Amino acid sequence: MMKSKHLLFLLAFVLLFASCGKEDKSPTTFSLEGAWTLTQIEYPMGDVGSYPQNGYTQLCIYEGDSTLYQCGLTQTESALVVYPLDKRNITLIDKGGGERLYLENGDPHPLTIVNDTTIVIQLSGTLYTWHRDEQIAKEWGTEIRAIADNALEECTDEIGYFVLSAKEREQASVIHWLLYAIVAFIILMLAVILIAIANHRAKLRLQLRLQQIKEEHDERPQSVRQAMETVESAFFVSDDYLALQHRMTTGQRLKEEDCKAIEARLKTVYPGFCSQMRNLYPMSELEYQTCLLIKLRIAPTDIAAVLARDVSTISTVRSRLYKKVFGQKGGAKEWDDFLLSIGV
Repeated sequence: MMKSKHLLFLLAFVLLFASCGKEDKSPTTFSLEGAWTLTQIEYPMGDVGSYPQNGYTQLCIYEGDSTLYQCGLTQTESALVVYPLDKRNITLIDKGGGERLYLENGDPHPLTIVNDTTIVIQLSGTLYTWHRDEQIAKEWGTEIRAIADNALEECTDEIGYFVLSAKEREQASVIHWLLYAIVAFIILMLAVILIAIANHRAKLRLQLRLQQIKEEHDERPQSVRQAMETVESAFFVSDDYLALQHRMTTGQRLKEEDCKAIEARLKTVYPGFCSQMRNLYPMSELEYQTCLLIKLRIAPTDIAAVLARDVSTISTVRSRLYKKVFGQKGGAKEWDDFLLSIGV
């Protein structure tokens, strides 16, 4: 008795599992959405026509399972020639068991789905085989729908045709990107012009500052100039300067507070020098500190040591500053001569 109960329980489990398996194998939903081209017509008497014929076939484009556009189609390597024929309301009905009905404006026709890419529709005993064409749907579907809508709205008796050229599309694409390139080029040229104008204005401002520095130097009274030269001479033999020079020759690296102290001391000897340097050109800290030490007549090798830079770097800084300020190539010594000539 117990064995019979076990067998009945096992049989019920197997049947339940089998029924679940059948539910998992339910057919997937099928949609006509996309483009389909006619590949064959089989007439009731057995005659069969294959398409395309002389390059001509028919094209159906579906919007979901509710709207159908029918067109004639001639396809070549470089173009499509489309002849709008009709626009209909359609309905796809699944009756179950693999049987479907295809309704065109309420008129039912049997429809057989051979596979995802092939369907057969029966109209008045004639079988029409259609093949899904994803390439046409992707490249031309939207354009063909628009052409068909416009052409069929005119309701003319003559069948017009429209040439969709792949070459023209490529040319349109080239023109599209060419326009983008032209716009980008114009923007680039405008940017270059604006930069050139800004550089020119900056150069004019720089020339004006240089002229102001020269005028300030030339217009000083002789007595003021002699007094400044006296202060300068006294500074370069003072204990403060000798201590500073000793520190430089020993290569002790300068800290931020050391640079500020040197700047403050320099202002007592050359009152206008630091402001002239700040206003002359937007210098980096390395460039500015190099100028201060050159003005104090510190050797480039010692400057490199206390600023923790290579001697070649200090030389490059000086020659680059000369080119930036004067707009022409010059050496490091020429920049040093300029620094030593101002502020006195």
